Amino acid sequence: MEIISYVLSAIVAYLLGSVSLSVIVSKTIYRSDVRKHGSGNAGATNVARVFGVLGGVIVLLGDFLKAVVSLCLAKFVFTLISPDVSPDLCVMLAGIFCVIGHAYPVFFKFKGGKGVTVGAAIALFADYRAVLAGLAVFVAVFAISRIVSLSSVSAAITIVAAGIILFVLVETFSVYMLVLCAFTGLFVIFLHRSNIKRLIKGEEKKFSFAKKKKEKTENSDEKSEENGENI
Repeated sequence: MEIISYVLSAIVAYLLGSVSLSVIVSKTIYRSDVRKHGSGNAGATNVARVFGVLGGVIVLLGDFLKAVVSLCLAKFVFTLISPDVSPDLCVMLAGIFCVIGHAYPVFFKFKGGKGVTVGAAIALFADYRAVLAGLAVFVAVFAISRIVSLSSVSAAITIVAAGIILFVLVETFSVYMLVLCAFTGLFVIFLHRSNIKRLIKGEEKKFSFAKKKKEKTENSDEKSEENGENI
């Protein structure tokens, strides 16, 4: 019976992860698909860049919430199906499939975001110390560089490292949580591969919010030149 818990954890998390808040918010509030503007990616960073800070914050909170709901269902609901179910394994599966759904949403032609916010929620569930370390690095790097992609990749690397350290030093930190931290961090890095290429070439632009409606429209077609990072 425990297999049902694991399958439900994965499937429900993937479907929730596939709810692309950036596309929904941009189409509902701003009457335009964010994927047709800016970097072309479906995430909070691009929404904030194209439509402004309010839209970005709404998407940020929504993405964080869908990850938390996925993980809570896996840990507190689906584990009730059988006494032999491993809560950590359910959480691991939910986290992995939620971030995959966010990046490749079945409801939106498999074109999604780059998983930073979802990854942060997942790391928080694994161990709050991992996400605190990642957040500290993100803030520090962004304060210096003003480049979201560099900050995101740095935070992802930190979460992977934190997962390894916690697994070695903390007895209660299971191998499932190690796998979850490692997969999430490495997957976020993978999703930023185009940004990494631009960083190496020195072509990655610094982040700025949308200033004027006119500027949003004019800049929306600069897809090939825009920064591709996406939270």
